[in-house]
Amino acid sequence: MLGNKKMRRKEIDENLLEELFRLKNEWMNLKSILERSIEPSEIGLYDLSVSEAKYFFLLREARKRKISALR
Repeated sequence: MLGNKKMRRKEIDENLLEELFRLKNEWMNLKSILERSIEPSEIGLYDLSVSEAKYFFLLREARKRKISALR
């Protein structure tokens, strides 16, 4: 039972890291697009703030779980 818990935690940690990297790429892409825009739309700014908030939320969760991408 103890081994199963460890495997489950490792699987969740890996999924968290994958999602974290995906959200970082999404956030950076949106940021790049909006920086190059002459007049960014409200929807674009909203999407940027949502993706940034999601990224930092998962980053805090990863720090809390003491997950490192350098494993």
